[in-house]
Amino acid sequence: MSNIVFHAGTVTREERARLLKQTGATIWFTGLSGSGKSTLAMALEQVLIRHGHAAYTLDGDNVRLGLNAGPKILAETRGYGAEQADRFGLGFSAADREENVRRIGEVAKLFADAGLFALTSFISPFRKDRDAARRAHEQNRTGAIPFIEVYVNTPIETCERRDPKGLYKQARATVGAGQKAEFTGIDAPYEPPVAPELTFDASTQTTEQGVELVLKYLKDRGLLH
Repeated sequence: MSNIVFHAGTVTREERARLLKQTGATIWFTGLSGSGKSTLAMALEQVLIRHGHAAYTLDGDNVRLGLNAGPKILAETRGYGAEQADRFGLGFSAADREENVRRIGEVAKLFADAGLFALTSFISPFRKDRDAARRAHEQNRTGAIPFIEVYVNTPIETCERRDPKGLYKQARATVGAGQKAEFTGIDAPYEPPVAPELTFDASTQTTEQGVELVLKYLKDRGLLH
């Protein structure tokens, strides 16, 4: 029998909202590699901070260096033994990608519950995993937390052309050699959102337009006070 029991705090979310002049929420940017997720999230974070609002971007690469690090990083920088590193480290298999999204969904929920705007920038390719993160926000024990899915729907041709890390080129070469790259959009699937709150296309819209799009949504929903 588990002895783990939820312990409610004494500070209400309404009190935090009055202090921060905002209602905490998670803004979940999803899309292909190179689609502009991180660029948009970080530009939005900067504008929010400049206007006196608390926000923090949880970037996919950055999280993979710590909370969701792989076995090699855990062994080299955290002193994990091989068995422990393999057990807790995350790679890029379907199961590990699912756990990657689950962990970040829980962290984002904590940030948003604390009253911040948690901006998450992850490919998060599987619809069921993003839906699970949304459900965790909706079923939060102290009341539902706004979960705003932003589909960065930049065409793969544009993503490949931009390819800031050279990942598409590498994946194409791997697949061309008859091997598995497990790269989203090339030989691994990406399941687009069915009904995202917002959609942005970096091939036809500027980053500034994307920031305005999200800000307008936050204002219209009354999340910016």
